[in-house]
Amino acid sequence: MTASTPPTAPAEPVVVLRRAGAALVVDLAPKAGGGLPEVLHWGADPGPLDAGLAEHLRTTSVPAVPNSAPDTPRGFTVLPTQADAWAGTPGLSGHRAGTATEPRLRLRGHAADSDDTADTLVLDLHDPALGIAVELRYRLDAWGVLRARAAAAVESAPAGGPAPAEPYDLAALRVLLPLPPRAAEIVDLTGRWVRERSPQRRAMADGTVLRRALRGRPGHDSPLLAAAGTSGFGFRSGEVWAAHVAWSGDQEYLVERLPEGAGAHSAVLGGAEALRPGEIRLAAGESYRGPEIVFVHSDTGLDGVSERLHASLRARPEHPAGPRPIVLNTWEAVYFDHDLDRLRALADRAAAVGVERFVLDDGWFLGRRNDRAGLGDWTVDPDTWPQGLDPVIEHVQALGMDFGLWVEPEMVNLDSDLARTDPGRLLHPEGGPGRSWRHQYALDLARPDTWRHIRDRLDALLRRYPIRFVKWDHNRDLYEAAHLPDAGGEAGAARVPGVHRQTRALYALLDSLRERHPGVEFESCSSGGARVDLGILARTERVWASDCNDPVERQAIQRWTGLLLPPELVGSHVGPPVAHTTHRRTETAFRLATALFGHSGIEWDLTACGERDLAALTAWTALVREFRPLLHTGRTVRSDDTDPGALLHGVVSPSGDRALYCFARLETAPAEQPGRTPLPGLDPRRRYTLHHRTELGDPTRGAASAPEWMHADTPAPVLTGAALEHLGLPMPRLFPAQAVLIEAVAAP
Repeated sequence: MTASTPPTAPAEPVVVLRRAGAALVVDLAPKAGGGLPEVLHWGADPGPLDAGLAEHLRTTSVPAVPNSAPDTPRGFTVLPTQADAWAGTPGLSGHRAGTATEPRLRLRGHAADSDDTADTLVLDLHDPALGIAVELRYRLDAWGVLRARAAAAVESAPAGGPAPAEPYDLAALRVLLPLPPRAAEIVDLTGRWVRERSPQRRAMADGTVLRRALRGRPGHDSPLLAAAGTSGFGFRSGEVWAAHVAWSGDQEYLVERLPEGAGAHSAVLGGAEALRPGEIRLAAGESYRGPEIVFVHSDTGLDGVSERLHASLRARPEHPAGPRPIVLNTWEAVYFDHDLDRLRALADRAAAVGVERFVLDDGWFLGRRNDRAGLGDWTVDPDTWPQGLDPVIEHVQALGMDFGLWVEPEMVNLDSDLARTDPGRLLHPEGGPGRSWRHQYALDLARPDTWRHIRDRLDALLRRYPIRFVKWDHNRDLYEAAHLPDAGGEAGAARVPGVHRQTRALYALLDSLRERHPGVEFESCSSGGARVDLGILARTERVWASDCNDPVERQAIQRWTGLLLPPELVGSHVGPPVAHTTHRRTETAFRLATALFGHSGIEWDLTACGERDLAALTAWTALVREFRPLLHTGRTVRSDDTDPGALLHGVVSPSGDRALYCFARLETAPAEQPGRTPLPGLDPRRRYTLHHRTELGDPTRGAASAPEWMHADTPAPVLTGAALEHLGLPMPRLFPAQAVLIEAVAAP
């Protein structure tokens, strides 16, 4: 935003953003005492509002004045502060050398616009006495996803005096929207390494539910989405209001309810970048632009939230186009042992089973024999690769696969030429680098010479070799992240908070490389799934959901990652029989069925596989190619109606003519027979022929454990979508870590 925006008088008292059954209604009419615009409604579209109806909506949004309260009614403003008699978490907070702590913002002007893709409202707010301006931008797109953003600026010449001598220390700039009283429960996610995206549910109560990530990345315990909904809301039922912070650094999610409510509303939901003390200091003429906060309303449960988000993401110009290549990543096959003959043999097996992309993981660069050395030195190791990477790339390409490479550009080992040459490049406070993590530290990418060094090394790699895919890793939290503004690394120079600068530098680095190499795809990996957000996905083609390839864990991880992301953006690989991270042994068919529902790949030493496993992998890659047009364009659906030890999920084609479901048993069933399980999401009026797809194997172990409709000699049943949604199908009796695939095809 600019430091000063020309004012425009409000032309209409109520602005309605309305798309795809969702709406945001904002009242711009001047309030008593000059208060800010108020949010009258966010959620389901209330229908047309002419001038008379809009006036009545405003009237009915004014709450009563209770005893022991301000003498005028309190509405919920677009940026609530104590000036609005708001005792909750403020939309804006900060100070100027201990002063200017209580802003009194007013509407200076606004702009509303509409085109084929979105309705937009921009509000220009300012406090002339403090010389502070805030721009709020709301954009409701064609799929009912509301993208909101706040920016703050210190004006060069505030009214009534010269520019302030002291900078304004911004503590928080939040985007908040109201929730109605029927929002009675909250669901968000938590987790840890190899167990990301674990749901947690709590009742709405007075007070603040604040989920703050201060890890320099969203973290394995990232909420991903904060969702509030009606009592008992699930995937297929209930009304839900949800928010996502599209930012790859420190984050903040907030659900808050006060005893006095929020105007005519009950509670608030929102988010922001979590700012560290002193991180954003705005001098006159300077501004800060916060991350996009993505809001979604659904009256059809969490699946409705996902449907809106997935459709909106797929409409982006940068969304991956074309079939997603089947990947083999070398990490769990060879680890750091980069022997050319072994890799060639692995590539031979990969091509034979149907792999389309071969990715060389960690271990290819200078001095990299383990995780204690080499990070930062992004040149090919001449001892391991005396002829460079050409021999392995040429072999891979001759087999019909394209080539990918692993990097971790934001990190450095102390045992590296980069760190030895200039230790001041590290992101740490005075007194030394502090605790290592995986024997590594973060580079200060906000230091211009370091940023250019890394950019130039990666650019040289991408120019030198025909690399089509970059796996971009980030294997630690950023503790004590302190940036040294002096690019020369002068001893004794003061360091300042670094996470915001680091995140912006990361974005700029990816943007620069993508501009120089538009044909290269990027994956965001962060010790698994610790950086999964729409900020990083604006610059990458997929994320790595977890370092855990154990299919039992992966079923839940992928289920909840799918709240935000469609399958084609989530890497999903089949691993070896014994999982690297959990040491659990599972059947090949179950691992393959789990890895089908994503951007599919392999993390397995195929040179150690027998003929039976290789045949299964070949059948699986054929199944991936058959179903990825459906899986990567269709609607994700999930059933709430299974016992606690089972999951059912699927994808329904956009036209509703075809679907693929997976019924997965994770634990033993409490009942002898699983009973009927709904197959959701089909057209209720159409008839569907059902097929038990057994290319990956048949875990029903004979007729005794399978319901009659699954018997080979029984004609394929035909049922309506309504019957399948409301009555469901009897499922087979499975052992833990087994699954069946069910295809539904619209009958002629």
